[in-house]
Amino acid sequence: MALTGTLKDFGIADILQLIGQQQKTGVLYLKSKEQEVQVFFREGNIVRAESVTRKKKDLIGNMLVRAELITEQQLESALETQKRTLKRLGDVLTSTGAISAQKLKAMMQLQVTETLYGLFLWKAGTYEFKQEEVQADSESITPLRAESVLMEGFRMVDEWPHVRKKLPHEAMTFERLKELPAPNPKNKKKEEDDFDASFDDAFSEEKKDENKGEFKSIGSSERRVYELIAPGRDVRKLVDLSSLGEFETSKALVNLLNLEYIRAHQSSGRAVSAGGAGLLVRVGGVVARAVVTVMVLAALGFVGSRLRPDTWDLGDDSASSFADPAAQRLLARAQQARIEAALEVFRLEKGALPERLDALVEVGLLQQEDLRYPWRDDYYYRRTSDRQFILLSPLR
Repeated sequence: MALTGTLKDFGIADILQLIGQQQKTGVLYLKSKEQEVQVFFREGNIVRAESVTRKKKDLIGNMLVRAELITEQQLESALETQKRTLKRLGDVLTSTGAISAQKLKAMMQLQVTETLYGLFLWKAGTYEFKQEEVQADSESITPLRAESVLMEGFRMVDEWPHVRKKLPHEAMTFERLKELPAPNPKNKKKEEDDFDASFDDAFSEEKKDENKGEFKSIGSSERRVYELIAPGRDVRKLVDLSSLGEFETSKALVNLLNLEYIRAHQSSGRAVSAGGAGLLVRVGGVVARAVVTVMVLAALGFVGSRLRPDTWDLGDDSASSFADPAAQRLLARAQQARIEAALEVFRLEKGALPERLDALVEVGLLQQEDLRYPWRDDYYYRRTSDRQFILLSPLR
C-alpha cells in the first residue's frame, strides 16, 4: 500500500484510520519542521511510537526520575551498566530492583501515548507509510487500537482550549479546599495500587464516572492528582508525579477546580477566584444556551447556503467522482464542519448527542444527502458520550 503526502491533504486521523481498518503492518514516518516520529503498526494495531527528535527530558530515564519512581543516582548507575552490557535501560533498572516491571511498562506506555497524541496538534508535515515486518514487544507496551487513539486524540484536541483557559500557566500552584467524596464502590476497580489504577483509568476507552461534575467527573485520575497537591508543586510537577500525561493531569485539575475541591494560585501567590464567573455561568445558563443555539443555527444556515450539493456544477458526474481528490477532501472538511454544527445544536436542544446522524435529518437540521456529500458512503459517526463524538470521512 503506497501512502505518502502532506498532512494538509490527508490528516493524521485519516491516516491512522486507514491503516487501522485495513489492518496493515509497517512503519508510518512523520516529519514536521522540528519533529520526526515513527509509528509502528502490526495488523493495524500500534505497537510502538518513537520520536527521533525527542528532547532529553522526554527520555524514559528522565521521565522516571521526574516522576520520582527512581533517583538520579539509580539512573546514572543504570546508564553506566547499560554501556558495559549493552542491555536495554529498562531491563537494567528492573533487574536491579530500582523499579518494578509493571510500573516501567506503564511509564513506557505513557511515553508512547504522549508521542501519539502530540501528533494531533501538528499543523503541517509530511507522511510516508512503508509496509515492512514489525516485531511487537508486548513486554514493553500493550498494543493500541487505532480507533482508541483516534478517540482520545479527538477528545484532547476538543477539550484542550477549555483546559488552557483554566490553566494558562504551568507555574500555577494549588491548595486543597475540602475533602473528596468517598468513591462509589460500584465503580471501584480491584487494583494492586493507586499508580496502576490511575494510569488504567486515564487511558481506558470508557472512563467510568463516580461523581458527576460540572466539567466531567471525579474519577481515579482526579483522586490521584488531588493526593499529589502540595505547597510548591506547580502544574508541570503534578504532570510528572501523576504519570498520567499532560492532558489527563490538566483535565483532572480543571475538574477539581470547577467542583471547588481545590483553589489555584498564580506564580505570585495570588489566589485565582472562579466564584464570580461560576455564578455568572449558573445564573445565565439558560440565556446563554438559547443565545448559543441561535448563533449555531445562524452559522449552520450560512454554511448551508454555500455548501448545498445542488449548487455545485459537477457536470454529469456524481458528487463523489471528483477528478481531484484534494478538492473532494476540501469539500468534505467543510461539510464535516456543517454536520458538527448540527450536532452541537441537537445537543443543546436535547441535552445529549444523537446515537445516529439520521436523527439530525429527523429534526430538520440537515437533509439526507448532507450525511454523505461529497462521498458515496455516509460519514463515520460514533457517539462516545453525551457531549463527545467521533466524525470521520468514509474510507475511499
